[in-house]
Amino acid sequence: MAIIQKKTVSDVDVREKRVLVRVDFNVPQDAQGRPTDDSRLVASLPTIKYLLEKKARVVLMSHLGRPKGKPNPKYRMDPVAARLQELLGYPVTKLDGCVEDDVVTKARQAAERSVVLLENLRFYPNEEAGDPKFAAGLARHGELFVNDAFGAAHRAHASVSGVAQFLPAVAGLLMEKEITFLSKVLHAPEHPYVAILGGAKVSDKLGVIRNLAKSADKLLIGGAMAFTFLKAKGLGTGKSLVEEDRVDEVRQYLKDLGAKLVLPVDFVTAPSGDGNVRTRVVKAEEIPADEMGLDIGPASRELFAKALVGARMVVWNGPMGKFEISDFVAGTESVAQTIAGLKATTVVGGGDSVAALTKLDLVNRVTHVSTGGGASLEFLEGIELPGIKVLQNR
Repeated sequence: MAIIQKKTVSDVDVREKRVLVRVDFNVPQDAQGRPTDDSRLVASLPTIKYLLEKKARVVLMSHLGRPKGKPNPKYRMDPVAARLQELLGYPVTKLDGCVEDDVVTKARQAAERSVVLLENLRFYPNEEAGDPKFAAGLARHGELFVNDAFGAAHRAHASVSGVAQFLPAVAGLLMEKEITFLSKVLHAPEHPYVAILGGAKVSDKLGVIRNLAKSADKLLIGGAMAFTFLKAKGLGTGKSLVEEDRVDEVRQYLKDLGAKLVLPVDFVTAPSGDGNVRTRVVKAEEIPADEMGLDIGPASRELFAKALVGARMVVWNGPMGKFEISDFVAGTESVAQTIAGLKATTVVGGGDSVAALTKLDLVNRVTHVSTGGGASLEFLEGIELPGIKVLQNR
């Protein structure tokens, strides 16, 4: 398969047009609803600024939280609009609906070089249902549809794939960057190429492992998902998290992948994953029956660092342990620091991996940080995402 080529905002004439943009402003909030992390807002700025420079009239739409298809004051977009205005340096008008006639009228009356933000899309049950009527209602806001919400690209929702049935659809600059880097990982990797996968459930990542194994030179497995592999090898795993129904399938992976697969050789264990408990380091084959593995150990950290020496491309998705608790953070931090020090194309996805980079102030030391958790996983699995499929080809 070739690298995916989609038209972007810079390939079409946007001058003085009404442009409807799907952004991903699904940000964490404090008790007052104010964003506590505005990185997704910052990521959308290049597209918005590009459109404003071309004197386009910009209407933004996003979801926020899980209001379950009805209005909920906690998830109103007003605090997001206020923060966006600060970041953008242009006026941002928040409207109190999405598809109502008066909302469409107000959006069309907005001043030039200003931005309109619609209310939370998920206040309407029709959004997640992918209702074509709701999509048509949204489409009234623009002459062109720009999808810049990679984090929602794997959802066949009205605002993601539905609007493209009514308007010409192209990628925003953030979406273009995501497609470019993730396509390169899949279809044109530089070698040696190493994939690192972690997280709790092996079932979430088996498709990704299968797909990445086609071109990766090494696959490093950490996190709780490693224990299903150890069980498949016939080792005891104590109280560690194991997906029993996947053991046979994983045994086949062990056979097929052979020396490509690098598993941890030691773990930090404890009686429970609560923190403030006695921890110790044990070899992979010596996990006590009454303890659970909660992070990769020092020998595994060294093994993984060695496996990354000389890599030209690295993709990383998922933590090496229960990294939100300080006793079990060393493995994830070690991987983050190793990757940040490489002279390679480095692509990092998944909320926990990105959080580790952010905490260590290493975000600017990797080539590309993906803004989509589920979307980046599905993309790496080789699934065609609904929000990308509908965009015009170059």
